[in-house]
Amino acid sequence: MVETLPVGRSQLQQQRVELKRWITAFLTSHKTLLIVLWIAAFGSVFFWQRNIGGAGLSIFGKTGPGRPIPKVRPFAFNLTDFGGVGDGVADEMAAFERAILAISKFGKKGGAQLNVPPGKWLTAPFNLTSHMTLFLAKDAEILGVQDEKRWPLMPPLPSYGQGREHKGARFGSLIHGQNLRDVVITGHNGTINGQGQSWWKKFRQKLLNNTRGPLVQIMWSSDIVISNITLRDSPFWTFHPYDCKNITVRNVTILAPIFEAPNTDGIDPDSCEDMVIEDCYISVGDDAIAIKSGWDQYGIAYGRPSRNILIRNLIVRSMVSAGVSIGSEMSGGVSNVTVENVLIWSSRRAVRIKTAVGRGGYVRDITYQNLTFDGARVGIVIKTDYNEHPDDDFDRKALPIIRDISFTEIHGQGVRVPVRIYGSEDIPIRNVTFRDISIGITYKKKHIFQCAFVEGRVIGTIFPAPCENLDRYDEEDRLVSRSESQNATDIDYDI
Repeated sequence: MVETLPVGRSQLQQQRVELKRWITAFLTSHKTLLIVLWIAAFGSVFFWQRNIGGAGLSIFGKTGPGRPIPKVRPFAFNLTDFGGVGDGVADEMAAFERAILAISKFGKKGGAQLNVPPGKWLTAPFNLTSHMTLFLAKDAEILGVQDEKRWPLMPPLPSYGQGREHKGARFGSLIHGQNLRDVVITGHNGTINGQGQSWWKKFRQKLLNNTRGPLVQIMWSSDIVISNITLRDSPFWTFHPYDCKNITVRNVTILAPIFEAPNTDGIDPDSCEDMVIEDCYISVGDDAIAIKSGWDQYGIAYGRPSRNILIRNLIVRSMVSAGVSIGSEMSGGVSNVTVENVLIWSSRRAVRIKTAVGRGGYVRDITYQNLTFDGARVGIVIKTDYNEHPDDDFDRKALPIIRDISFTEIHGQGVRVPVRIYGSEDIPIRNVTFRDISIGITYKKKHIFQCAFVEGRVIGTIFPAPCENLDRYDEEDRLVSRSESQNATDIDYDI
């Protein structure tokens, strides 16, 4: 037993005053805040590694043992009611198909819920239905079969013209849906595991003749919710909503090896609108998030932008690519995107916009605020020469428009090149704003705030010192000096 000593009223009040002063000083220190964020990120990875063989990681909610499965639809079924076994050996595809067929009959009655109990459920790809909730219990794991012959081939996406990796058909996703409404995938942090290792190996060995399939792909649908689950080891992109409206991704953990897991993007909104991604942890082998809207002439013809997207309260990591990207496939346009309260750690790039001649389209009205970079090689990147094309028929006169982009409250440490904005004579970058920027650097030479063909402004004092291309304003947003060097080029890819 610990003995508690009495404290006098005046002494107690003095302690409260001192505590309040200490908290105030603590919270006003950028250095201390970065340390706290680093500890949070390190702790996340620590717990991920501890649970690498289990159901994954939940850092935003507890998943205690034996939690009852809530009933969120008027009707509910268990996968075992349809012959499911859950031993990791039996083929469960028929059980999923029978269950989903039964659920499809309840659409006019509020839909139904399919509960996946604890166990390992090995299955080939299957399709969802409208007005359905797929609920994964704690320790439930859906496993994708590794035999590529069991994965169906599908036509190329209309806005891409062909498969992203090969001409012609592409593999479908493990969990798929088209023309759906009101679909929920949730649980007590159960896992959907694509078992992508064999796919990655075959890709590197050039043994595949078709583009690999995503883990979860929902197309031409609305009112989609993905929450409280773990997605891991996708063969290709992990969650790919395509031409969808009103999508929410919340409290989701997405994992893949940070190396040798090619193109395992975390979340790729593609020609989507009205989407929220929040409270997630993503550590993958490519972009954690990549907003897209079609590829060159096919995306221009399809004409569906990605817009009204909010990304907030994330911890992300990408040792190969970037934490949050826009493009490079953005030919239908991307607009009205907000990225806020995000920690990007141990990544090759923190945030990036990438495009090229032939893309057409636009990237505009993009807001980045309250971001922390910890250990990124390059912090902010805008790149206009990302020259990957579906074929040689792209229109070389189709030039993307990049404008109206703001960066506010961007802080960090251990960043080699804080800013690299590479416009060109054909694709200049317009109206870029920097305010309240303080990024600790590891490279002590010049040329660490790099610009080419960019027009914009800096408000107040930022660190490191900005390039000469930008106008200078004081803290009250009053013009101090106008740049006469907007077309100056100071890009050094050697650092």
